[in-house]
Amino acid sequence: MAKIYLLSNQKYDEVENIEIFKIEFIKQEVDLSNYEALVFTSKNALYSLNSFTNDWKRIPSYAIAKKTAEIIKKEGGIVEFTGTSGHGNDFAKELIPFLKNKKVLYVRAAKVVSNLIEILKKHQIDIDDIITYKTVCNESIDTKLEKDSTIIFTSPSSIDCFFKKYSWDKSFKAIAIGKTTAKFLPNYVDFKLSDKTSIQECIKLAMVDSF
Repeated sequence: MAKIYLLSNQKYDEVENIEIFKIEFIKQEVDLSNYEALVFTSKNALYSLNSFTNDWKRIPSYAIAKKTAEIIKKEGGIVEFTGTSGHGNDFAKELIPFLKNKKVLYVRAAKVVSNLIEILKKHQIDIDDIITYKTVCNESIDTKLEKDSTIIFTSPSSIDCFFKKYSWDKSFKAIAIGKTTAKFLPNYVDFKLSDKTSIQECIKLAMVDSF
């Protein structure tokens, strides 16, 4: 069977993991006492915030997807709402009726690809943002990619770091975890899109014989 490479720090038995990028936390001084809602679009936002304050746990959290919601609960937080779309802009639209008349804080990466903030502000949501982490390419990667392999791209950052390190072989197959990630793939890369925004679904797709 051809190799399946997962560009993520999450480990799965069925695939070979390549930690193509690393997460660096950015400690911030923040007073959460005025906020009535926290918005998370990634688990790394949660982990990074949790690394320097526990105050977030008493504030209702709004999670982009089930996996993020599960981690919020596991870390002792309150999940008020879980999105169903899995995509930043669509998640913003889902949030509008829930965040009316609330003071909101969006916990995010240094670089984001969605227009979540702009969409919510356009609908008169009182929202601030705080940068608590950034992604940096892992320069120590030395994995040699086999021909006919399937590469699972888990974020725009995974694409950026992959193409800084590797050249695309025409025998490779690509899977993108979501529509936003897919937009960042070069035009010459044919890809399949996971039905759900989850690594497990990407792996299932990669393992289908007819892919």
